[in-house]
This record gives sequence, C-alpha cells and structure tokens, in this order.
Amino acid sequence: MSRSGRTGRYRRATLAAAATAGLIGTLLVPSVAEAHGHHKPKVEDLQLLAINDFHGNLEPPAGSSGTIKEIDPATGQVVSTPAGGVEYLATALREARKGHPNTLTVAAGDIVGASPLLSGLFHDEPTVEAMNKLGLDVTAVGNHEFDEGAKELLRLQNGGCHPTDGCYVEGRKFKGADFDYLAANVTSEKTNKPVLDPYWVTSVHGVKVGFIGVTLEGTPNIVTAAGVKGLKFGDEVATINKYTAELKRKGVRSIVALIHEGGLPASSTYDYDCGAGGTGISGPIVDIAKNIDPAVGAIVTGHTHNAYACSIPDPQGVPRSVTSAASFGRLYTEINLQLDKRTGAIVRPSVTAANHVVRRTVEKAPDLTRLIDYYNKIAAPIANRPIGWIASDINGRGSADLEKPLGSVIADAQLAGLAPADKGGAQLAFMNPGGIRSDLVYKASAAEGDGVVTYGEAFTVQPFTNMMQVKTLTGAQVIQVLQQQVSGSNTAAVKILQISKGLTYTLDMSRTGADRVIVSSIRLNGTPIDPAASYRVAANEFLAGGGDGFPAFAAGTDTLVGVSDLDLFNAYLAANSSAAAPLAAPARDRITLATASADQD
Repeated sequence: MSRSGRTGRYRRATLAAAATAGLIGTLLVPSVAEAHGHHKPKVEDLQLLAINDFHGNLEPPAGSSGTIKEIDPATGQVVSTPAGGVEYLATALREARKGHPNTLTVAAGDIVGASPLLSGLFHDEPTVEAMNKLGLDVTAVGNHEFDEGAKELLRLQNGGCHPTDGCYVEGRKFKGADFDYLAANVTSEKTNKPVLDPYWVTSVHGVKVGFIGVTLEGTPNIVTAAGVKGLKFGDEVATINKYTAELKRKGVRSIVALIHEGGLPASSTYDYDCGAGGTGISGPIVDIAKNIDPAVGAIVTGHTHNAYACSIPDPQGVPRSVTSAASFGRLYTEINLQLDKRTGAIVRPSVTAANHVVRRTVEKAPDLTRLIDYYNKIAAPIANRPIGWIASDINGRGSADLEKPLGSVIADAQLAGLAPADKGGAQLAFMNPGGIRSDLVYKASAAEGDGVVTYGEAFTVQPFTNMMQVKTLTGAQVIQVLQQQVSGSNTAAVKILQISKGLTYTLDMSRTGADRVIVSSIRLNGTPIDPAASYRVAANEFLAGGGDGFPAFAAGTDTLVGVSDLDLFNAYLAANSSAAAPLAAPARDRITLATASADQD
C-alpha cells in the first residue's frame, strides 16, 4: 500500500527525509536461518518508538492514573513516579529520536476514547491534532476507537466537522489524522471488507516494511452495540497471518504487528522483561504471540494498560519482541534493531526493547502547550464549574481493591437517581469497573481549591455518557449476574461489579467459577435474595445490554431508559456534598472476601 494518496502525510519520500521532519520508521522479520545469522549482513539501524492506550490524556493524568511504578535505586523499594502529559511525551519522543536518522512512531490502539473532558468534549479532535504534532505515523484501532461508531472513526481519520456539534470555532475545520489507522480484523457485515486499511507499507532506503493493525476479537463485548453495529471482528492470529501472507506476495519481507490486546505481567514495575522465555507474563497476548507467523518480526501491544518488554517464542521457537507501554502517555517503548539490507529482514539477535518513563521533569513541548491552552480556553466555562466536594481522595481506577470506593459512589448515584417510581423504581444498581476511568482527587488540579470536584473532573471519571436503564430481573437472574463476574468469559480475568448500598454478598476466591459467589450470602437490605421474586435493577446501557460478559442483564424486561450516567453522578455529588459537609469515601462493607470456603452454601 502506497502512502501516495494523502498529501501532507506522504511528503517524505525516504526514511531519511522523514527524520528531518521529526517523524518516520519501521520494524522487521527474519526467516529461521536468517534469525541465526548464517551470513554477515550489511545493516541499517532502525528505531521504533511505541505508545498505546493514550485515551485522550492531553494533560497530566491525576491521582494514581498519573504515576508509574519503578524501583528506587537508593532504597530498592517500589515507588510511584509522576508521569504522563502530552507536552512531556512530545519532548521525550523528540529527544529519543535524536541520533536516530531512521525512526518511526507507532501505536497499538485506544489513542482516543474514554477521554478526559479536554479531549472528549470535542470528540477527541484535540488528541488527533496532538498525535499529528508529536509525529505518530501509524496505529492499530482499539476497542475505544469504536465508542462513537465506525463513521466517527472515519471522520477522525479523514477530517471534517462533527455531524451534530459541527465545527467548534468558526472558520477552523478539523483536518483529520496525519497518521494511518489500521483495522485489519474489522470488516463490514455488508461487504466483508475492512472498514479501514488492514496494513500500511513504507520504504526504508528501498526495503519495504509493512505494519498490520488489529484490535481484540472481543471488541463487541466491551463496546456498546451502537458502536459496533454493522461490523464483524475477526480472530487476531488468523487475520495477521492472512495479511502477512499477502504482504509477502507483494514482496514485503519486514512486517510488524500492532495489536490492541495484551498481557498480565508478573511485576507491576515499568521495565519488567517477563523473565526467560516470556514465562513471567500471562493473558491473551501469550497464545497470540506464539501463533503469529514467524515472518512478523516484532509485536507491539496494548489494551491491558500494563508495562512490559518481553521476548516470547514464535511458532518456530525463535524469541520475538512483544512490548506494551502501560497507558495514558506515561511511558513509551524504544525498540532498536538492525535491518539486513540484502534480505530485508530484522536481524533478530540485534533487537533490544525498553520502556522509558515520560517524566514531568523535562521541558514541556511549546507547540503542545499551545494546543492545550487553545482547547482549555474553549472548554473552561464548562470544565471549571464546581459540582461537589470531597473530604479525601476517592479512588476508582487507582484502587486495587475488588470493591472500589468510587465504584460504590457511582452505583449509589445511579440508585438514588433511578429509585423514584417515575424514574424506573430501581432497587439496586450495578456499575462495570472498566467504566470508572479515573479517581476523584482531593488536591486541587487548578484554581478550584482542595476538595472541589469540577465538571471536568467528574467527566474524566465517567466520560462515556452512557444512557442509564432500569430493567426487571428475577432474583435468579440477579444471582446469575453476580456469578458471571467470576465465570464464563470472566473466568480467567474476573470483573467485579461495583454495587449500590444495601446489596451485600460474600466472595470466596479459593473456589472456582460461579461457585466463588456464596449464593446464601446475597442480601438486599438485609433480606436474602429470592430467586423467584422480581427486582428493578439499574445499569448503564453497555452493561444492561450484556456487555463485559454479563448476558444475564440482557434477559431483563420492562426496560425504562433514563438520563446519562454522568448526569446522575453530577446530581448525586451536588445533592450529597457541600463545602461544609464534603462527601467521604464509603466504607468497603458490601463485598466480603471469605477466609474459608467450608459450609458456606
């Protein structure tokens, strides 16, 4: 695929010319014989800089979302270091490129979506413009690229004013991405063709290099039905291998996979290498990496928001680089390698990969500061409006507990807003943990004052603006919902729903599958759940539709559609807090973790 169709994006005829512009690059592939170095190649050095899961975090993320774990060399202890912010990320990438005439910047999806107000208010146009400025060349789509549907994703790629909100400033039209979005495994149900290019090919001093981009096959399970309507999502391995074969037929011998799916490393520190043979990482990416065609020379991943720079054996047993740079622009991965000019392959023994912290001690990039200031000025009247007060940090995304304080607040807000008979008559509410995108931080982020929650901060916590639903579920179905947290598609990686006050139960994680939920312990306002009774249950439209592996929700009846989750959250903060009586973090007393499993059912 030639880049010759998009002026401005394709002005760089060679990689060296691209270096002058501050962009560029690539990655590559050996045969087994070449991997073992049976000849002395003439080589070109190549640098690859990779990010993933940026999620529109233009400003430095607050709370634990804005830190990265590393080992303090003075004490040997794990510490949390402030990191992230696109002004610092741009500086870090530009510094990293110095001395590397051959360099490329790539991403593994979720560059946009679930974004803080500064980007989300403008349908992520600011983030696309920021990526243009810092020199992103190509990215896979992630599940969040489909939050507003395929048509909106195409608008972000190609430009144009938003179909509903229009252009935000008179005379200023959104130009779209200078980088390529790749969606090899996302096809139209009508045409069976990819909705975006499946791969991108560039030339490195005459060597063709291809990048294939995919999102996780399970995207429809974690995106609203409206976002993926009319789309099919294919198997990651089968898709990558299909297009690897196609690229090879076109003479492309150097191939890199950008995959929006990831792993779970054994260590939380940013520079973890997964141990010998990649044994220190689990999760979907392990089997994916082990089955992708050996002609793919390196794999850049995302989705799990974890940090790792691993070597996982390919199907022929040859180690292959598999990396991820956490999330929110707190890290970038630097991969250095050599290209065999005769074969066009990666010299596998030459590959090194390391994550680097985007520290806030460096100078801010002035052009990104100007971009942030520009959009902050437009957003300020909305973003800075106080809506509530808190007595201390109330952690959501940053909480490692199964029962998260901010999750309880959100579920309580949904119950309070939808309990009136004319609003749905809700008796209990559930909140999916993945929808809690940040923390409420006591320390002021600007001039609002400590403890003040602004609209912008609330938006960052609940950015999807999902519409709420109230459904009738039987007690048996409520029990199924709780069991589906730890069974079915959630068996390997449990998803513990956040629950409203009055609902309590016990989890025994020493058991397996659905048996982890102690059914006899489930109570609503102190009364055991009756499997034959009917209950009015509140949840956002994503969860109510069976998303995140909760099909029991979809079986509910008598649906009433309410206001958005963000509206309920804001209303609850306004009604239940003041400067004199700020909201305290709720106690963790709804989900009990059993210490023994005997005779509990």
